[in-house]
Formats: sequence, structure tokens, C-alpha cells
Amino acid sequence: MYPDHTPQRAVEVHQPTPIPSPVVHPAPVVPVQPGHVPAVASIVLPDGRVVTGYAIDAVRPEPVTAKPAVSRTAVNVALGGVGFLAVCGGLLLLTSFIAALTAFIGQLIILAAVIFGGWIAVQVLSGSGHKGATTVNIRKAVIKRNHFHS
Repeated sequence: MYPDHTPQRAVEVHQPTPIPSPVVHPAPVVPVQPGHVPAVASIVLPDGRVVTGYAIDAVRPEPVTAKPAVSRTAVNVALGGVGFLAVCGGLLLLTSFIAALTAFIGQLIILAAVIFGGWIAVQVLSGSGHKGATTVNIRKAVIKRNHFHS
């Protein structure tokens, strides 16, 4: 189990000590009298029998507080305010959209002008080898002038 060069050690085994369970003694039962003795009531039934027992007070629900009535005017004013805020928000978004669209169209116009101006500059400044001279095809000019048709 161990390599040859390691010394062997003795192994100690520890056994757990069991814990004794506590002895449970039942608590003595002591009768407790209620704070006051309720009154005993007797009721005579229609057939002549008598029923005797303790009277129980009926549980009375807490009185319900009446909710104040909300006037129709208050509801209409609140709804009108919400509608007004919605319209104002919509108009703000609309004006923001129109401003952004206007800026976009302006930038497109500027871009077209820069591209067209660059194209014109290339046409004017490019060296075509003619040095400003105009080449005219004389044969075509003569034919057109004299209206020679074949």
C-alpha cells in the first residue's frame, strides 16, 4: 500500500461514545379555573323539554365604515388629466420625430451635394490628354451639314 521509502504508521481507531437519552417525566396536570364563571341559562322548548347550558355571546362583526362616495366630477377630472398627459406625450414624440426626420433629410441633401460636387471636380480636374482642346469628327459634321443620307 505504501511505497518502499515511506515509513509505516500505526492507525488508531476511535469509537464514538453513545449519548444516553434523557428521561422524560410527564408534567403534572393542574386544573385551571376560568377567570369568571359564565352564567348558566335554561331554555324551555315548545315540547316541554328544558335545555340548560352556558350562554354564549354572539360574535358581533366590526361595524363597516362606509366608503366615501367618489363624485363623478372627480373621476372625470382625473381621466381628463390622464388623457391630457397622453396627448402631450404623443405631441412631444411627434415633434421629436419630425425634428429627427428633418435633420436626416438635411444630411442626405448635404451628402448628395458633396458627392455631386466631387464628381464634377473629378471631371474638371482629370487629365484626359487633350489639354483643353475639343475634338470634332469632321466626317460626321459634314454629313450632317449637307444632309447626305445613304
